[in-house]
Amino acid sequence: MKTEQRSRHGEHTATSDPPAGGRSYTCPMHPELQAAEPGSCPKCGMALERAGLPAEATQTEWTCPMHPEIVRSEPGSCPVCGMALEARTVSAEPEDNAELRDMTRRFWFAALLTLPLVVVAMGDLLPGAPVSRFLSHRSRILLELALATPVCLWSAWPFYVRAVQSVRNRSLNMFTLIGLGVSVAYVYSLIAALVPDLFPASFRGAAGQVAVYFEAAGVIVTLILLGQVFELRARSQTGAAIKALLGLAAKTARRVDEEGNEHDVPLDAVHVGDLLRIRPGEKVPVDGAVVEGRSTVDESMVTGEPIPVEKRRGDQVIGATINTTGALLMRAERVGSETLLSRIVSMVADAQRSRAPIQKLADVVAGYFVPVVVVIAALTLTIWGTVGPEPRMAHALINAVAVLIIACPCALGLATPMSIMVATGKGATLGVLFKNAEAIETLRKVGVLVLDKTGTLTEGRPELVTLAPVVPTSEDELLRLAAGLERSSEHPLAEAILRGAVERNVVPAPIEGFQSITGKGVRGQVDGRTVALGNGALMKDLGVDTTPLAGHAEARRQDGETVMFLAVDGELSGALGVADPIKSTTPEAIEALQSLGLRIVMLTGDNRTTARAVAERLSIQSVFAEVLPEHKAEAIRSLQHDGHVVAMAGDGINDAPALAQADVGVAMGTGTDVAIESAGVTLVKGDLRGIVRARRLSQRTMNNIKQNLFFAFIYNALGVPIAAGVLYPFFGILLSPIIAAAAMSFSSVSVIANSLRLRHADLGDRR
Repeated sequence: MKTEQRSRHGEHTATSDPPAGGRSYTCPMHPELQAAEPGSCPKCGMALERAGLPAEATQTEWTCPMHPEIVRSEPGSCPVCGMALEARTVSAEPEDNAELRDMTRRFWFAALLTLPLVVVAMGDLLPGAPVSRFLSHRSRILLELALATPVCLWSAWPFYVRAVQSVRNRSLNMFTLIGLGVSVAYVYSLIAALVPDLFPASFRGAAGQVAVYFEAAGVIVTLILLGQVFELRARSQTGAAIKALLGLAAKTARRVDEEGNEHDVPLDAVHVGDLLRIRPGEKVPVDGAVVEGRSTVDESMVTGEPIPVEKRRGDQVIGATINTTGALLMRAERVGSETLLSRIVSMVADAQRSRAPIQKLADVVAGYFVPVVVVIAALTLTIWGTVGPEPRMAHALINAVAVLIIACPCALGLATPMSIMVATGKGATLGVLFKNAEAIETLRKVGVLVLDKTGTLTEGRPELVTLAPVVPTSEDELLRLAAGLERSSEHPLAEAILRGAVERNVVPAPIEGFQSITGKGVRGQVDGRTVALGNGALMKDLGVDTTPLAGHAEARRQDGETVMFLAVDGELSGALGVADPIKSTTPEAIEALQSLGLRIVMLTGDNRTTARAVAERLSIQSVFAEVLPEHKAEAIRSLQHDGHVVAMAGDGINDAPALAQADVGVAMGTGTDVAIESAGVTLVKGDLRGIVRARRLSQRTMNNIKQNLFFAFIYNALGVPIAAGVLYPFFGILLSPIIAAAAMSFSSVSVIANSLRLRHADLGDRR
């Protein structure tokens, strides 16, 4: 394919192909056009994007963790809550957090001036020589003014900007209160310092002087800036899981060309179909299949399983996993955004931006919170200015400022999204992917877990174990006809019969007029004869008498085999028994799930006897057997109709409707894309122990959110009345605005710190 390069006039001209391994750019509207460097498409004018990467990877968007519906093309602050916007796409490279850098600079500047400001203002209360010996009252006031002004104007400037934006956007938030409180304290002190004669006696102390609160305004700004620095640093850690996942990806791949030569190329130069060499200790570059060699691969960073998995010819390998012992040659099948790692990162990022239903409560409270606080501050000012002790107006002003400063709706807003962000990242490191926050919340409420049998409880790789021909049909003829029919089928049982034919050196019969009967079997024509293979329901529909093999079939089913009958021209010719081994981890997972209080139900289209045999081995009490694919969703609905919150786990296309119907769908990562898209939770490994981890993580997350909401509610419920002075008539206690500022900053930081504890949550995993 020809590339396009810019001429010196900025135009694009066709040139030769770019060098191997070089980056290329293409137009999303005209993918046939490629360029060696970024620019615009000569046909439609759209900006070119990196080839092989999704549009999101080339264009960074910014959003608010509290209000994910807010999306901007450049960084800034949220128009609803005033918080700094965060990049929607997380990069493995260290990010330059301009917001954190700016707040840190403003904090240190404020701290540098606030320390001497406090010494000057409170000097007479400090041990040693009092400040009044060296400075007159007037000189001290002017010095305080000089020290406080840069702090209250430059350091606090972002707070004022966001406060004005909140009023302009008609969305009052924490910065409304901060901006109002700091500006009132500073402007009042400024007027008192420059023209004190304007104030009546109600503002003056016993010595007739008007008090100023420059040190309170300065310390408030410094403490809030410190809280912002801590908060921004803590928030940056919520994306640590995605950063860790992105950092797992290989940077280069060793490509083998047609002549057998090997060259290291950048990862984005790898294409589907390329042969790649993986040496011991190297990372698997992309998803694909082994074509040569044998080794063990450590897949723990993707699946959460610590035991290396043996890989040989034909086995699938996952990008970012580590080859441990032998050398492998693989063929690339999924590259760029199509790899499992990229899809995991995408799912986690989407889940982190989703909103849990429990957040609605916090949203409602936060919507009324700021106006209520402003009203309380006004009432505080009025009451203290009317009936408070002298100097009344001075007390009234300082208490009103304390009310404005201590209130923190930010803590309410952060309570849910911070926990969700950390939990989804934690789940990803354990091989559990949540599609959205609602799935996390609902999974905790689940009382009934419905499990599909094939591929969920079992390996999903059935094996042909018995052949029972009816005379005069031989075993080879029985298998030849069955394999011929199943060659056109995609059912897992078909693969088992075909593998059995290969192992026995039986050539499948040529089939004409193939027809699949969903949930029953298949049929077709062989040498002019009508051949059918399927379960008892299909035989009954065709009028075939299965009595001669009824006893044999029942005995095999009691051993857990799935029995299929073969009929030729309406006459029974034999039966085939296929067994699907139970996963080695399934018994442990079932026991753990039952210990968590879940009722386990098996849902399968298999024969009732076979299903019961498998259920008894796993101590599963409830079984829905012989359920056709289209009726699986109805079975889920019937459980929901009985008042149960139901989760469904499955891996096939025919499970998709049931997964969608369930309150929470759980897709096995080894299954189909349709099943994964229909589910709220995906288990990367396809191991039921992942549901145990998901359930425990859901419980820990919801407890964490409730703790956060409790902290935020109780903090404001107690802090605002104390700041208003309700304890003063009884205990003579007043809350300084400085203490209020420290408490306000602590509330947000404590909520984030509590959320970050989820990263180290013990999920009781004994892998």
